[in-house]
Amino acid sequence: MPRVTETEARRANRTWWDRDADDYQDEHGAFLGDVDFVWCPERLREADARLLGPVPGKKILELGAGAAAASRWLRSEGAHPVALDLSEGMLRHAADAAGRSGVPVPLVQADAMALPFATGSFDIVCTAFGAIPFVADSGAAMREVARVLRPGGSWVFSVTHPMRWIFFDEPDESGLIARNSYFDRTPYVERDDDGTVTYLEQHRTVGDRVRELVGAGFLLRDLIEPEWPDDHEQLWGQWSPLRGRLFPGTAIFVCDLPER
Repeated sequence: MPRVTETEARRANRTWWDRDADDYQDEHGAFLGDVDFVWCPERLREADARLLGPVPGKKILELGAGAAAASRWLRSEGAHPVALDLSEGMLRHAADAAGRSGVPVPLVQADAMALPFATGSFDIVCTAFGAIPFVADSGAAMREVARVLRPGGSWVFSVTHPMRWIFFDEPDESGLIARNSYFDRTPYVERDDDGTVTYLEQHRTVGDRVRELVGAGFLLRDLIEPEWPDDHEQLWGQWSPLRGRLFPGTAIFVCDLPER
């Protein structure tokens, strides 16, 4: 199978999320809320975790913002967020939710690989499952994040926990059997009948992520692996109480860009 290029990944991701935006919001919108910052299907909220530290007055970029619930929560906390997403369909839902909630935030349609901001524009960059798993070269995306951060700024992002790559994406007992090699970085790719890439999601090991971050100049301050709450019975795709109570489903990397 030929290597997926960055152009193919960008085209596939924009088309996929434009097409899936309505269904995604129908399925997950209530869980994510209109003005809330939920890091992961394990229901860890920024209001409780405070992984970003104090945010009042901070300039914050949310990558892969989707419907931008996190950015609106940040705005309600006194921050100055910008919500960026590749998908026009997802940003349409962001505009709708701003109208419902009365909490508008700037919306930008752009590619995470070429952020349309000056060097050192933000105090914090963050994303909950946005951008990083879907680009072909996530190391380059990390360097682009570093570029738009001011020295001393923070980069905090959540992704599917790398060990989940070992298992099929099933929430029941069939999703407890190890079937794939953790060390196989071949991306999951869907193609149409003509061979055009329609969906891409990549795998990196924990060590790969650390090397990407170090290569971009970051210091890793913490790695959060949220536990599944005892009172949480809701399914989210492959995430379920059964699997969540046995092994982690999410990894949250908390990083700092050193002062120069």
